[in-house]
Amino acid sequence: MITYNDLYEALRKERYNEQLQLLSKNFIAEAAEYFRDKKKLATKDGDLFSDTVIKTQKQLENAVGIFKELLLRRKKKILNLSFVAAETGISKRDFENMLNFEREMFEKIMESMENAEKKLGDMLNGKEEGKKNKMVITLQDIGEFMDMEGKPLGPFKKGQLVNLPIEIAIILEADKKAEAVDEEE
Repeated sequence: MITYNDLYEALRKERYNEQLQLLSKNFIAEAAEYFRDKKKLATKDGDLFSDTVIKTQKQLENAVGIFKELLLRRKKKILNLSFVAAETGISKRDFENMLNFEREMFEKIMESMENAEKKLGDMLNGKEEGKKNKMVITLQDIGEFMDMEGKPLGPFKKGQLVNLPIEIAIILEADKKAEAVDEEE
């Protein structure tokens, strides 16, 4: 079982080393058990102002603070590892020191970074995703109206060639106010 000193020592090692430090695989479960035990002692029926109860409450508060700082430092290191791995190729240097949920977080961050790089590449190559537009020719005069995001569009004259968001183009086509223009891709 973990003690207050174990938590403090884990934080000290994490604080003064650049690499992710090795924790036991059941570290989180043991810490949770430690917190439950301290909480029981701190809330026992009896003299709420006794020295023992006050010391236990303070130790619990400090232990929770230490635990939160430890996890925050580990998250920062994992984010940094993710950045380095994305820029230079996968580096599994500290991978074995990650807890299971940290590994999962690392993998999801890497996946998100890869997706972002792919989208950036697509945008640079003219394959902008997300904003899909459709070219239409207006069949009648159309007054100014709001798009799906509340921004004004128009007015448009009959026979005008217009590049509109696909949702708007579909509505105008259904109302027989515009007609799609065949585009070659």
